[in-house]
Amino acid sequence: MSDAVGPPATYEAELDASGLNCPLPLLKAKMELNRLTSGAVLKVTATDAGSQRDFRTFAKLAGHALLHEEAADGIYRYWLRKG
Repeated sequence: MSDAVGPPATYEAELDASGLNCPLPLLKAKMELNRLTSGAVLKVTATDAGSQRDFRTFAKLAGHALLHEEAADGIYRYWLRKG
């Protein structure tokens, strides 16, 4: 996903799920989002290539906004706004 808009400059929480395989990055992100208030932004870093599909689908189904995603050198970053 390459939009002209970059990642959000600020976020309320950050989760490092590097080294974890599917479905752990998504499960940990869900738990972290549960702690946040509506509208808060969570930044997630993962190394599992399957996380791209997982986070896109999760955001749609759970009513959260996937604000931005990046992929470079096997590192995947996501910025999710809690719905």
